[in-house]
Amino acid sequence: MDPELPAVSTAMSTAVAPSSSPPPPRRLVFAFYLTGHGFGHATRAIEVVRHLIAAGHEVYVSTAVPEFVFTAELRSPGLHVRKVLLDCGAVQSDPLTVDPLASLEKYHQTAVVPRETILRTEAEWLSSVKADLVVSDVVPVACRAAADVGIRSVCIGNFSWDFIYAEYIMAAGYHHRSIVWQIAEDYSHCETLLRLPGYCPMPAFRDVTDVPLVVRGLRKSRSEVRKDLGIAENAKVVILNFGGQAAGWKLKQEWLPDGWICLVCGASDSQEVPPNFIKLAKDTYTPDVMAASDCMLGKIGYGTASEALAYKLPFVFVRRDYFNEEPFLRDLLERYQNSIEMIRRDFLSGHWKPYLLRALTLQPSYNGPINGGQVAAQVLQDIAIGKKCVSDKFNGARRLQDAIVLGYQLQRAPGRDVEIPDWYSLSSAETGAHPISANIEKKEKAPSCYEDFEILHGDLQGLTDTMAFLKSLSGLTGNELKSFEMQSRERIAASVLFDWEREIYVARAPGRLDVMGGIADYSGSLVLQMPLREACHVAVQRNHPSKQKLWKHAQARQLENAGVVPVVQIVSFGSELSNRAPTFDMDLSDFMDGDKPISYEKAREFFSQDPSQKWAAYVSGTILVLMTELDVQFTDSLSILVSSAVPEGKGVSSSASVEVATMSAIAAAYGLNITPRDLALLCQKVENHVVGAPCGVMDQMTSACGEANKLLAMVCQPAEVKELVTIPTHMRFWGLDSGIQHSVGGGDYGSVRVGTFMGGKMIKCAASNLVLISTTSNAPAQSDDYKENGMDLLKSEAAIEYLCNLPPHRYEAVYSKDIPEIITGDAFLEKYGDHNDMVTVIDPKRSYSVKAPTRHPIYENFRVETFKALITAANTDEQLSALGELMYQCHYSYNACGLGSDGTDRLVNLVQEMQHQKMPEKGSPSLFGAKITGGGSGGSVCVIGKNCLESTKEIAEIQQRYKAATGYLPILFDGSSPGAGKFGYLKIQRRRQIK
Repeated sequence: MDPELPAVSTAMSTAVAPSSSPPPPRRLVFAFYLTGHGFGHATRAIEVVRHLIAAGHEVYVSTAVPEFVFTAELRSPGLHVRKVLLDCGAVQSDPLTVDPLASLEKYHQTAVVPRETILRTEAEWLSSVKADLVVSDVVPVACRAAADVGIRSVCIGNFSWDFIYAEYIMAAGYHHRSIVWQIAEDYSHCETLLRLPGYCPMPAFRDVTDVPLVVRGLRKSRSEVRKDLGIAENAKVVILNFGGQAAGWKLKQEWLPDGWICLVCGASDSQEVPPNFIKLAKDTYTPDVMAASDCMLGKIGYGTASEALAYKLPFVFVRRDYFNEEPFLRDLLERYQNSIEMIRRDFLSGHWKPYLLRALTLQPSYNGPINGGQVAAQVLQDIAIGKKCVSDKFNGARRLQDAIVLGYQLQRAPGRDVEIPDWYSLSSAETGAHPISANIEKKEKAPSCYEDFEILHGDLQGLTDTMAFLKSLSGLTGNELKSFEMQSRERIAASVLFDWEREIYVARAPGRLDVMGGIADYSGSLVLQMPLREACHVAVQRNHPSKQKLWKHAQARQLENAGVVPVVQIVSFGSELSNRAPTFDMDLSDFMDGDKPISYEKAREFFSQDPSQKWAAYVSGTILVLMTELDVQFTDSLSILVSSAVPEGKGVSSSASVEVATMSAIAAAYGLNITPRDLALLCQKVENHVVGAPCGVMDQMTSACGEANKLLAMVCQPAEVKELVTIPTHMRFWGLDSGIQHSVGGGDYGSVRVGTFMGGKMIKCAASNLVLISTTSNAPAQSDDYKENGMDLLKSEAAIEYLCNLPPHRYEAVYSKDIPEIITGDAFLEKYGDHNDMVTVIDPKRSYSVKAPTRHPIYENFRVETFKALITAANTDEQLSALGELMYQCHYSYNACGLGSDGTDRLVNLVQEMQHQKMPEKGSPSLFGAKITGGGSGGSVCVIGKNCLESTKEIAEIQQRYKAATGYLPILFDGSSPGAGKFGYLKIQRRRQIK
């Protein structure tokens, strides 16, 4: 349930009414700054400007939007349009796809680099036009420019760019993080915000005045529009409105139900359309056409959403990626029964019919005011003449609430939110700052039933998160889903996912804390990993295709294909918080190419088509891997529910926990006897080949083979568990999240891996050359040196398979001097041919760091071996100091490879400060070391310390000091739990009700 929904209703019922005060004593001058992102901003700005001009005022619009957009609507000597680019919005490769990094880089070039010039120019211009008030929708720098010359400013909108760009920074461009803070600071100079329904959290603004929807009025009746277009009154009409058509979109006649007509907005002159499609003229007044249609197909933006609500037009929307405004507008539409979602895959393949027919069954119910343009104009006039505006002033609690939501957007943890009633509860589950507790998992004999389920197989093992998951399932059963219309879409979808009278298989897999080893796993190192308390639960049910309960669009697809085929339907709890589609479905035949499974490459392309559903590759990919590697035949349909408490992007292996839990549950449902080790290797194939992330295997191995309160000691050659090392009771490990998003699919991780394999190839070639030289008679002066190295040793190094098998002294003595710091891809390929890595590709045009990535795994393997030997030594401060020192060395080696980050460095420095501030008279330290974890480039750090109350206090202090410096409260990972192999699986069935 989105917390903004009640507020939307309040805003509408208590919106500011137009003032009945007399006209102002003079003609006012408004400087209206308008962002260049999308026509939705322009259309609502026009409505406000129209009323200001009608009141006798003068308006200067500064924007990058073409002038004709305004002059076509308004012809008045009081309107002046000035072309200027002061922000850039979002860079889109097509109407549905945003490029986060390109957006940040363009904003940097547009608004950050020339900032001083912009401020100076705008200050001079504002003074020259003698502006009485600056209005911004929602150009950040306009508020600062107004403040510089002493002019009041007002913003109007339903979102602000600091909130939008926060998503981009976490996804792709953390080095641009200062952009968000600068934008927020600019907005803070604004006197008040005129906030529109469907708004996002906007804590940068001090005061807020809620206004109604800003909607353009109608000019023609439905009959007049249809007559002009030559469409019969009884014809069914859909308007296609995406703000422009992508070049690759080719519309087909069979995509529409029989007798339907589609009106196409924004089509190019050269675009050809079928006979049942009509291209609208570029100057078509869209509100009239919308009101004359039966439904709309498009993407959600403020303009389309507000007018669909106003004219009660059913809205079939296709989700776009990386635009945080969308979830709030989507919830607004859903509150008034005004929309349904079309899966992007169905949109692009033309599977439109079931969605359009379902749209006709909607009963849009919005009856709120739509005179936001008039109301906003009156408020702006009052502010300009100095009248005190009656606003819903932000109090401290409300500003804190919005700040919490914005912060939560940056640190969201999908899966934790199953039991959180709304985003405004600052609870331990939301921040991850739960009290530190002992690393002990109490095991009790499982009851034969729990909640509404009989447990037919398995043991709850006293795991409270598993109990909570079963409780959550109980809330979905049958007709017991309370307040159906108030539930999130993911829970509604989940409530009809299973046949509750049949068996359901539940598996659990934890995340992992990388204590030592990290990125050296793909080089064959020994690693030490601790399974976390946080875990992913997956519930799976198989049904005969003829008995499978299908979602409506999947059912319609089967009817179209004239046959019943196995399908997989997936619901992922927590997806909405990441603006991902909460559901995914596909015919299992899509995984087949004739009588064989499709290639991993084709599967990767399939899941990459829709960024909002790419997450499904981690789940569905397990099915393809089982088909391909074990020849499993999937003749039944599968229903899968995923609920993960392992937060994404924190370097604690959220993806591996999903893969391992999913494959474990499917294996249980199909009676497959797969050892935990083999299951981990299969799950690595999912990540490497289906998802396309070049990770090593330690994540999946820990999630599958780990045990509570033990370090999994594994040699990654490829995956051999050496032993399970019990964590001594006198020491303790914590994870602290830096708040910086981490992804093993990111460029830094991949390029470092490439550099490591390049170095390995160079060493092998150098060893081969030494063998050749030592056996050549024409090198007598050098032969003695080479003989000292040992011919057998050189031959083994020439054939070395894992770089970690090279001891540090051999690297320094023989090879180090010949490894370059950097090499270009084409230079390497020309000299060495290939780097012998199956999951990464060398870019010939790119330069790769080689020396540091090569050195790291060689020394890391030695550090991990030493760490493992020390961990069982005598309990002394010297032991802990030595272990901590090894962790520090690992951390700085990561940095040398280019995988560090400001946030993780800050956390490690705070641990060092805590450790070294202890003076002899104050006693020995409680914390002894820390290091970045997993793939680096953000994510979390692992901290080692004494298992005592003092260390608990110091960890909490580090959290608070980090928050004071960055505004972000780190999630704390504390505690351990069993891996998937130790957990096994549960087979459950709803208890039969005795009548």
